[in-house]
Amino acid sequence: MDFRALLMGLAFAFMWSSAFTSARMIVADAPPLFALSARFLISGLVGIAVARMLGESWRLTRSQWRATIIFGLCQNAAYLGLNFVAMQWVEASAAAIIASTLPLMVALAGFLFMGDRLKPMAVAGLFAGFGGVVIIMGARFSGGLDPLGVALCVLAAIALTVATLALRGASSGGNVMMVVGLQMLVGAAALIGPALLFEEPAVHWTPRLLGAFAYTTLVPGLAATWVWFKLVQRIGAVRGATFHFLNPFFGVAIAAALLGERLGTTDVIGVLIIMAGILAVQLSKAPASR
Repeated sequence: MDFRALLMGLAFAFMWSSAFTSARMIVADAPPLFALSARFLISGLVGIAVARMLGESWRLTRSQWRATIIFGLCQNAAYLGLNFVAMQWVEASAAAIIASTLPLMVALAGFLFMGDRLKPMAVAGLFAGFGGVVIIMGARFSGGLDPLGVALCVLAAIALTVATLALRGASSGGNVMMVVGLQMLVGAAALIGPALLFEEPAVHWTPRLLGAFAYTTLVPGLAATWVWFKLVQRIGAVRGATFHFLNPFFGVAIAAALLGERLGTTDVIGVLIIMAGILAVQLSKAPASR
């Protein structure tokens, strides 16, 4: 792994993890589904415009259209939609910790439903990772953590796990920014209906809301997704996914720094255990060096 790939991986992990803090700021002043649908609409239009300036084509392959629709529905609409709704009741750090278990959930689901074999290191990583989540959530439930919000975060992670397994092995085939932009528009279209049905479009306009909305639209929304695709093209999905082990740390640290969320000893211990578990699972997938 070269230095540029290392920087890309660190940048992706930081941007991905920061999305929970900016989302928490947004839902404090705006209805979550309306806000997220608007974010996807703007991100999608900007992404497509950038793609056209880069000379990318509207013509996608069949596998690209499949990936665009599945990820647009499962990642953008279901995963992010459920997380945005949940963060009306749960802290950003709690949502980030649950979402960071994605590599663990993918490994476990692959073993249970797709016949994947797990090396001893992966098994140990699964026990450690989920054990760390239990440690943190057990302490937070005793402190009044909302069960409904947690359930929505878990459902969101399951939705992204399903999408990840459904598209495993698919190649991007170029047109990276165009695919990213179209995924955003799929998410916007999928969420506007539920938003109209279940929410009132009442917005409390504040500088923090405007800043958080602009940030989440351009940075986690577009930049992080583009960096992820480029990282996968550069070093492969398995090595690229190794950077997910940083997500619990970044997610909790950013929420503590910007939102003042409590960070106790139990949280620190649990986060370190989760990071070790994710790293073990991802390293167990790496091909043996020759």
